[in-house]
Amino acid sequence: MEPQDAPDGPEAQRGFICASFNQDTTSLSVGTKTGYRLFSATAVDKLERIHEGECPDVYIVERLFSSSLVVVVSLSMPRRMNVYHFKKGTEICNYSYSNNILSVRLNRQRLVVCLEESIYIHNIKDMKLLKTLLNTPTNPSGLCALSVNHSNSYLAYPGSTTIGEITVYDANNLSTLTLIQAHDSPLAALTFNASGTKLASASEKGTVIRVFTIPEGQKLFEFRRGMKRYVSISSLSFSADAQFLCASSNTETVHIFKLEQHCPSSQEEESPTWSAYVGKMFTAASTYLPAQVSDMMHQDRAFATVRLNMFGLKNICALATIQKLPRLLVASSDGYFYIYNVDPQDGGECILAHKHRLFDSSEEQVEGSDEDKLDNVAPQPASQSYAATVALPSTPPSSTTLMGYSEDGGAQKGEIIPEHEFAEGPICLDDENEFPPVGSHSN
Repeated sequence: MEPQDAPDGPEAQRGFICASFNQDTTSLSVGTKTGYRLFSATAVDKLERIHEGECPDVYIVERLFSSSLVVVVSLSMPRRMNVYHFKKGTEICNYSYSNNILSVRLNRQRLVVCLEESIYIHNIKDMKLLKTLLNTPTNPSGLCALSVNHSNSYLAYPGSTTIGEITVYDANNLSTLTLIQAHDSPLAALTFNASGTKLASASEKGTVIRVFTIPEGQKLFEFRRGMKRYVSISSLSFSADAQFLCASSNTETVHIFKLEQHCPSSQEEESPTWSAYVGKMFTAASTYLPAQVSDMMHQDRAFATVRLNMFGLKNICALATIQKLPRLLVASSDGYFYIYNVDPQDGGECILAHKHRLFDSSEEQVEGSDEDKLDNVAPQPASQSYAATVALPSTPPSSTTLMGYSEDGGAQKGEIIPEHEFAEGPICLDDENEFPPVGSHSN
């Protein structure tokens, strides 16, 4: 969820800025004007707050699975990425970049930082800068997606500013895989399934969502979200088994699509019904119709939907299995976290199971203006680091810009490479004692 003007109401006063789910949808991260919060999303009737960190105006917060590693970017220093071990209350390292950070994506192999016209790929185990993709098409929203499956670590980002072209990049082998001509309009949303074998996309029009095979780039499915109006798709998310795909927007409706191929059964072939006959007639007629009309006749509609009690507010959605049942999770800028029951057989309208406050009603309201935006942030003096204020009685590290790794592994003259500042001791992000692998959840 991108930084935005705060909505009206009491939750806006508390400074909700952004929200994100971790890679397996077991945790929700929320950025606010006073810091960030991590919640456990593994129960329906309880939203447990795992951690709360202090940092002004957090507009990016990303947690690595269920580990203690969390990445934070603040509006007060939008060019600087801080990596924390939140359980120890220590800063692992931080990097500074040549422009504002627009998004961060991570899995167990790679950490990707997206700027407006460049992308930085780090090895997450030692934070070494492996590759800098320079002069990428202008990407003001920082749109990109990284496969959760670290064995392939596919990265997707816009390949054009005028049409919906997707560049799929292999972040492990550091090479471009394929270009996908996905939409006629510029891209608005991208997401991989858990295994990295499927990629879903939506354009700025928001009417059609397409799913492609990866790495081939062949179109598998095409879903129509709506026809009456263009909308802004704010999130796309696959279920863990990639059988379902959910999409939320700035409207009041969240759509869930079912990824299934429509094959006629042998019974229908032997004794065709009237509806089957009409369907065949439409299919035959579509070959003589204009391409746009023909495409609409072959597009599937939503399998299930949710009607939110809001309109025009940004939100993120995800599909998860909680307590052995399929659920739709929605975190909204109204300051609430919604959990809906999903019927995997019949679909239809999803039922609200629980609604949680992301802020306690007794919390003191935060004063501040609502015009803070990423594009017009004035540089602020470096404040004391989180690690220093919480755990370490040390002073902030000195700020230096170092020449780093270019695409061929050497320093490239004139290129500004992020500063590389380490906390005490070497980075050891592959230490399973500190960052254990995700265990199986018996929900």
